Amino acid sequence: MDYREHAINRDWSAEGKIDLLRQMMRIRRFEQRALHFYNAGMIGGWLILSIGQESIAAGVRSLMGPHDHSISGPRGIGHAVAAGMQMGPCMAELFGMTSGCSKGKGGMFSFYDPPKNHWGCHALAAAQTPLAAGLAFALKQRDIPGAVVCFLGDGAVNQGVYHESLNLAGLFGLPVVYLIENNGYAMFMSESRSSRFKECLARRAEGYDIDWDKCGDGDIYQLRAKVWAALERARHEKRPTVLEVDTYRYYGFSVSDANTKKYRTPEEIEERKKRDPLRLWKEHLLEEAVLEEAAAEEIDLAAKAEADVTATFAKSGAAPSLADIVQDVYWESDHDTEASKIGQHFFGE
Repeated sequence: MDYREHAINRDWSAEGKIDLLRQMMRIRRFEQRALHFYNAGMIGGWLILSIGQESIAAGVRSLMGPHDHSISGPRGIGHAVAAGMQMGPCMAELFGMTSGCSKGKGGMFSFYDPPKNHWGCHALAAAQTPLAAGLAFALKQRDIPGAVVCFLGDGAVNQGVYHESLNLAGLFGLPVVYLIENNGYAMFMSESRSSRFKECLARRAEGYDIDWDKCGDGDIYQLRAKVWAALERARHEKRPTVLEVDTYRYYGFSVSDANTKKYRTPEEIEERKKRDPLRLWKEHLLEEAVLEEAAAEEIDLAAKAEADVTATFAKSGAAPSLADIVQDVYWESDHDTEASKIGQHFFGE
């Protein structure tokens, strides 16, 4: 099937196609800049990159509407940028500055933006899956025609809480799309060694009477068509979907993954880089005469410049003080209520 003929897909205008490339470049340049500062010792803690997987974040977000929500697992920086979160506060959060999106207290696992319906990156495998079910339940209860996209990795599908969430989604008919970004490896282990499956991971949804599908990240026409079908099923039929997208991460599980070229060969990594979705989409737009090389270069330079500005913003911030650390824990303490003066209010008698 030629998915370019799918008229149901939103915006396939020239500018819409170019904007997809723009968003993919913005994500990549932001993460590359973050990697630079991590290696320079200016960012601590976890840094989990989605370089190589940008087409999924950009493609999915391009189809989402004002009533749709998203939530991510640990590899969620790209989802946050695609959701429209400001890069400056995101970078400042990685730097641990009070100007960060969560006041420098959570690092990359605190990229939340409720006004944009993005509910953060969650560190524990599959921890976001029941939260997605809860968000979807709220949409259904309030009769809001929206959908929840829950991004998770191939390692997360083996967690019990994911299966509990699928059972509830199937049982109650929740408008949620569980999108598995299958990059072939969990933390340090290949999919074939960590999962027992038949055909693909998404097929497990059959056990919960949930629709499922699979595609790759290299054909953005196909990717958007399948995501759109899942979103429409959630919005209008109140039915969940499990969609598996074949993808690849070019770096380790995290920046501190020293064995990334031991459980994966350098040859495998280089071979997959030849199928880089960002490069393929750029080449497609050039061949389609939607974009010229000079314009593509301008988009890339703009993305690099934006990433540089975020770094300047982050460096100009201040670290939280000791007094800041105890703020934003309890509402009562932040507002100095009477209850805040009674210790057992928090911990019981």
